Amino acid sequence: MKKVALYVRVSTSEQTVENQRIRLVEYADRNGYDYDLYEEVESTRKTRPVKQALLARLRNHEYDAVIIYKLDRWARSSTELILDTKELLDKNVGFISISDNLDFSTAAGKLQFAILSAFAEFERELIRERTIEGLRRAKMQGKNAGRPKGSKDTKKRRRSGYILREANKKMLNSQKNGIFKSIEEYL
Repeated sequence: MKKVALYVRVSTSEQTVENQRIRLVEYADRNGYDYDLYEEVESTRKTRPVKQALLARLRNHEYDAVIIYKLDRWARSSTELILDTKELLDKNVGFISISDNLDFSTAAGKLQFAILSAFAEFERELIRERTIEGLRRAKMQGKNAGRPKGSKDTKKRRRSGYILREANKKMLNSQKNGIFKSIEEYL
C-alpha cells in the first residue's frame, strides 16, 4: 500500500479547505492509499510552514507521493512549481494533481512536466530581459536602483514564549494523530 501525503492550501482564513480535502480523501480512498493530511490555512507569499514541513518529510522518503487538488494550491509561480516538482521526481517521489489530471511519475506525466518546464524557462528569460531593459532605462533617467539608504527595521520583535510553546505542544499532539496544520492554527 502506498503511503501518500495530501496537501491542501487556502490563502486567507475566510476561505475553507473543505472542498479540496473531500476530493483528495475520496481519491486516496478510491486508490487504496494510506495517507496523512497537511492543511495550510492563511498562507502568505513567503511563509508556508506546513508545506516546508511536508517537503522535509518528502525529502526523507516518508511518503511515496504527494497529492494536491490543483497545481496552484502547491506553488505560487511556475518557477516554484518546476523546482519543487523536479526535486521530488529526482528523489522518486510521485507528484499528482487530481484536478489537472497530472501524474508526473508516469511517462506521459514526465512529458507534460518537460513541456511545462520549457515554458517556465521561457517565461523566466522574458522577465529577465524586461528587468534588464527597465534598469537600463531608469539609469539613463538618472534614477538610483535598489533599496533607499536609511535605517532598517528598528521596531522590537514580539516575544511570544509561553504561547508559542503551548501551540507547539498542541501541534505535536495533532501530528501524532495524522493531522498537520500550521502553527498559526494553534495560537
